[in-house]
Amino acid sequence: MNTAVACRTDELVLSAWFTVSPFGVGKEVFADGIAHARSGISEVDKAVFPVPYDRAGMVPDFTAAKYLGRKGTRLMDRLTALAVTSVGGLVEQASAELSAAPERAGLVLGTGWASVQSIMDTTRDSLSGEKPYHVDPAKFPNTVMNKAAGQSAIWHTIKGPNTTISGDWLTGLLALSYAARLYRGGHTDRVLCGAVEEYSTQRAWLEWHAGAASGERAHALGEGGAFFLLESSDEARAAGRPALARVLGTRFRAFGAPDRASRALADCVRSVLAETGTGADQVRLVSLSGVASTVSAAEEEAVNDALGESADRRRIRCGPLVGDTSAVATGFQLAAVLAELERSPFGTDDAALITAIGRDGTVGCALLGGAA
Repeated sequence: MNTAVACRTDELVLSAWFTVSPFGVGKEVFADGIAHARSGISEVDKAVFPVPYDRAGMVPDFTAAKYLGRKGTRLMDRLTALAVTSVGGLVEQASAELSAAPERAGLVLGTGWASVQSIMDTTRDSLSGEKPYHVDPAKFPNTVMNKAAGQSAIWHTIKGPNTTISGDWLTGLLALSYAARLYRGGHTDRVLCGAVEEYSTQRAWLEWHAGAASGERAHALGEGGAFFLLESSDEARAAGRPALARVLGTRFRAFGAPDRASRALADCVRSVLAETGTGADQVRLVSLSGVASTVSAAEEEAVNDALGESADRRRIRCGPLVGDTSAVATGFQLAAVLAELERSPFGTDDAALITAIGRDGTVGCALLGGAA
């Protein structure tokens, strides 16, 4: 049986987005925070989070019960609650199309390690209990990486392909790239893609000890979720949703040593520009991570090397405003670009670039074009 599927070549666009961020729940508060460069970082309540950090970018007053209700959330961990809330905000913007054909809607969810708190709590119980298997079985599903993606799809009745992606700070861009391939392969008609990260005591301690080796302990950690609707321009138009940006391309590379990261990222940017026929002078906006000082310097160097310096090109740095949000870092960077395009749309010849350098030896970028 021939199972080959013709690759779709439709113009792919991002037509909706939603965030749960240190600015609050909703895209409006995120857009306002980025536009005014307002910090979402505040003092940590150490009575609740006994962590070595004094400040963090946490979603204010967030609980699963507050945003999802009490039914079905008693055993839901923070990461899953952030994911279900974030995806729900996006689903509301396309509910008619998603409910009409739920089996043709896919979900690609990026996460770092899943819920570190849940994994380590269960591990501790298995070591400290009378028997290794004396753990709470009801909480065990929280320890698997795809719990947030599966729960989000069940909660919002998304029945198409369901995928979990993990890739350090590049997770959001990797999710976008995977979602585009999912659509191109004919597996879905539209894809909800994005990333989520939680703030927890256990994650804070892991990051603290990891920072000792890299010398990066000064930055605050952050959390949240950022999700996007990816569909063809024709489908967006038929649904009455204005396209915010065209997805022109993504590129990823690995680097073997830290001093090679800048060159690898610059090569990524040049490659995506060349393949899409985009000139460096067309890139009017660059969204950088801007968290760790060593990585930030290499990232800025790569962008300058690949694009050249231009007074007309604006740069957005999300990290200093929301903290090190790990898996959702590039998701927030992408959201910041879409927020800017909603406020001031690009022409079709203009482009925006999102870049990142990961701690795991990978670099990547995404290039978005103005929508007609």
